[in-house]
Amino acid sequence: MEAAIKISSGATKWDIRQKVWDHIEENNLANFPRPVHNRIPNFKGAFSACARVTGLEAFTETAEVKVDPDKPLEGARLEVLQAKKTLLVPTPRLRAGLFNKITPPEGASKEQLRVCSTSQGVKEFSVPVGLDAKVKVDLVVVGSVAVSEKGYRIGKGEGYADMEYGMMVSMGAVTESTVVITIVHDCQVVDFSEELVEPHDLTVDYILTPTRVIKTDCLLPKPEGIIWAKLNKYMLEKIPVLKKLRALELAAGKEVVLGAGEGGRKGKEGEEGEEGMEGDHGPPSNVTTVYLGGIPAGLRVSELKTALREKEALPLRLTWQGAQHRAFLDYGDPNAADQAMEALQGLSLNGQSLHAELAKNQRGGRRAGPSRSRPRSRPDSGTKAEPNEDSGEPQKEVVVE
Repeated sequence: MEAAIKISSGATKWDIRQKVWDHIEENNLANFPRPVHNRIPNFKGAFSACARVTGLEAFTETAEVKVDPDKPLEGARLEVLQAKKTLLVPTPRLRAGLFNKITPPEGASKEQLRVCSTSQGVKEFSVPVGLDAKVKVDLVVVGSVAVSEKGYRIGKGEGYADMEYGMMVSMGAVTESTVVITIVHDCQVVDFSEELVEPHDLTVDYILTPTRVIKTDCLLPKPEGIIWAKLNKYMLEKIPVLKKLRALELAAGKEVVLGAGEGGRKGKEGEEGEEGMEGDHGPPSNVTTVYLGGIPAGLRVSELKTALREKEALPLRLTWQGAQHRAFLDYGDPNAADQAMEALQGLSLNGQSLHAELAKNQRGGRRAGPSRSRPRSRPDSGTKAEPNEDSGEPQKEVVVE
């Protein structure tokens, strides 16, 4: 079957996500919630695609199934409950642990099971499952933004499905025989290069769509555990279950050295403020700052960070001013800033083009300075100000997640 979406050579993961999201929106292929950008799309026909799971031998022979909490997988959760199998659902963003076990009322009707399969039901009819629980997951069902017939998967960019699988490996909940399935719209099955697949990326064995069942025979290995060098202390603070798992692996004599990033203090996502990125050890004394404008309303800082990471333009530090539709990116030297600006040319998020340029206080001599204050335009300078630069609003110095 010919792919509905053509992926150009050299496309990044972020390019592919944008193309899929745009195609689904432009062709009205999704149900609520809309728009689908920065989400696992709740595509039309999701329930019929989910129903195909019951025809797989891997499903009929399984006892415990882990299904992600994404809206388009609601039908898969319902099929698991109707088959009287154990349903495990990851806690949102892993904040309160790894799994919840769904426990329907005794003698539950089909309607009650349907409620249990929804996000609200997951909250009301579940009990937490700890890292020390003796869990054996036979089947894993994940959502995707894009997937290839070879089994290469692209999520929405936050890495939770990959991390969940790595944690299950570490706790002995999955093995090489555990089957991984993704459920998507036919248009989300696209062809992209194996070069985009990293060691921590989860691959899939089956793809279910409203019209097809695809056995991938994927040759790439699945993650063999948590790659601690890709995490930092800040992420451990955000996800306490990771900290507990690291302590267990340390006690077992395993290598658990974290990456260089120390991260920062906690804050609320969406607030203005500063955040250290990978490799950050506090505010740098000398930086070259890039102004990033045109940030669309409603974009989350985590989504911007994902785009920066995939464009290989991660700054040492990011100052988020989403309410003013802008951010400031600090780089270690002018050369790094130039490379970042080049990489960010043509960047589009949520259908809106962003533009990157040197912050005004560095456009003349291009010298990095120790000041952490942001440039302000002068009425008599004759220089075009960044949007809302003279709004007079105080800047919050809060670390965002």
